[in-house]
Amino acid sequence: MTTGCIILAGGAGKRMKSERPKVLAEVLCKPMLGWVLDTATDFGFDKIAVVTGYKAEMTEAYIASRDGDIVTCLQKEQKGTGDAVKCAAEVISETDCVCVLNGDAPFIDSDTIRAALACHTEKGAEVTVITAEIAEPSGYGRIIRNNGEFSAIREQKDCSPDEAKISEVNSGAYWFDSKKLLEALPKLSTNNAAGEYYLTDCVEFMEKRAAYTSANPKIVLGANTRKALYELNTIARNDIIEKHMDNGVSFVATDGIIIGADVKIGCDTTVMPNTIILGNTEIGEGCMIGANCHIENCNIGNNVRLDNVQAYSSVIEENVKVGPFAQLRPGTILHRGVKIGNFVEIKNSEIGENTAAGHLTYVGDSDVGRGVNFGCGSITANYDGINKYRTKIGDHAFIGSNTNLIAPVEIGDSAATAAGSTVTKNVPAYALVVERGTTRTKENWDKNFKRKKK
Repeated sequence: MTTGCIILAGGAGKRMKSERPKVLAEVLCKPMLGWVLDTATDFGFDKIAVVTGYKAEMTEAYIASRDGDIVTCLQKEQKGTGDAVKCAAEVISETDCVCVLNGDAPFIDSDTIRAALACHTEKGAEVTVITAEIAEPSGYGRIIRNNGEFSAIREQKDCSPDEAKISEVNSGAYWFDSKKLLEALPKLSTNNAAGEYYLTDCVEFMEKRAAYTSANPKIVLGANTRKALYELNTIARNDIIEKHMDNGVSFVATDGIIIGADVKIGCDTTVMPNTIILGNTEIGEGCMIGANCHIENCNIGNNVRLDNVQAYSSVIEENVKVGPFAQLRPGTILHRGVKIGNFVEIKNSEIGENTAAGHLTYVGDSDVGRGVNFGCGSITANYDGINKYRTKIGDHAFIGSNTNLIAPVEIGDSAATAAGSTVTKNVPAYALVVERGTTRTKENWDKNFKRKKK
């Protein structure tokens, strides 16, 4: 059986008061559409299509930045959910069953979709509505059942007093028999208060109906306002922190801690307050992360200590200590036992085992060996204003304080640079290089200097 997924992502979200499509509003620094696409990818649909509309070029640019074969279909005018699905008719025709999801409902999960498909197949249904039981159903379409069997969706405004008490609601996600859906879409009309084509009307056109109740009530949650978006962020943030607690991660306090949905953290690691961990970051066991760290797309080994560190697209091996107030820019690799201290910046460089840069050092575009020591104020000058060049430093070299290494340059194994040197030529192994200008002293400089206080 060939399965397809149609994700509705064309709304403007006017109440968001944003210049971007609503589906690009972020939950834990990931667009809501990204959460839904991740779920669709995890399920393993044969075809995935996203229906765009308002500022479609922005949504399409986001989709293009992701991996995977995702088709986009443009809804030129926002004429309702039924019209949006009709825009993906070509994709629907290539499948046996199609699942319709909302791009602004980030908490839909693949287990629910999979179980709903099993229900859909088992009952031979033409449509299966994915539902949820929630404590406060006001505003949602109620699920009407006769003798336990699903019969209709009743919108809030049309509910009788008894129907309004029903807690099972429509999530807005469906499984359809693709052929039956294509037959139903042309029958939709705009004979309603909003003058739009409603996908829910397709349910009424189908004889064999089913409803699957998800165990996850959060699948119905979406965001039309900034307040609702904040609530989604709060829910996701707390859920993810609790998940990591269950996996053996410690939190002294959760103040200011944000952990992305894709982050993995090993047991016996502690995350301190005001720490942000995002992207495809993986952290090992027994680490101390934070306080005040910002980490994105990093691979961090066991027993690492980070304090007030900003790290992006970097690899940090086991038993490394970084911080406080250090920055690891993309392309950084710190091998085991490295120590990076305060106000040190590493960029696109590989640092060998047990090397130390204690403070006030910049290492950019460099290959640094094992057991190297950087003195305070040392830098690799990697950019001449036009091109960037690499610096190579051998094992056990000693870089004296306030050394400037002007790339391209190589420092040999166990070589040393004298403090204050500006090194412009290669230094052989075991050598000491001293490159300092001639000292000149001008007497009575202050006495004769014209820059005096008035």
